[in-house]
Amino acid sequence: MILDGYLQFDPVGTTVAIAAGTQASTNNIDLHMLGIPVLTNGQGARDMGIGDDPALKLVVQVSTAFASAGSTGTISASFQGAPDNGSGAPGTWTTYITGPALVVPAAGARLLNIDWPRPPAGTVYPRFVRLLYTVAVQTMTAGALGAWAVLDRDDQPQLTATATGGYPAGITVSN
Repeated sequence: MILDGYLQFDPVGTTVAIAAGTQASTNNIDLHMLGIPVLTNGQGARDMGIGDDPALKLVVQVSTAFASAGSTGTISASFQGAPDNGSGAPGTWTTYITGPALVVPAAGARLLNIDWPRPPAGTVYPRFVRLLYTVAVQTMTAGALGAWAVLDRDDQPQLTATATGGYPAGITVSN
């Protein structure tokens, strides 16, 4: 998995310890191609390779375990896109996909681990994309994550909170 600062929504350690509600990612990614004027919706936006193989992936991974006052708080991540509002800023955000709501996730858990989604039917192509985190049920008192668009996701099994391995427990490899 290759991490690129230009395709980073949130650096590792971004805190999402909030009361029930939403928090947008630290960064919006601007898909505008330099040198092409933005005249109407969709003009000047990059094709992010929807349907290509390999396709870009979205990875949102918990870096610090979450905690909730009543241990029943949930958090989920949504991928959103917005057209240019006519002055070089995001217009109205549209949700393309929402990941599962995880109950007080531990370090290493992934809120999103999917291919780059295509815009919903009837939606203009976005110039800007971001993530929106939703905390529900109870306030998260601790927790942090990191989020990127990547070319190849990391599918190594998680052995501990700080280490990945090539084989899950119980597999014996003869050398």
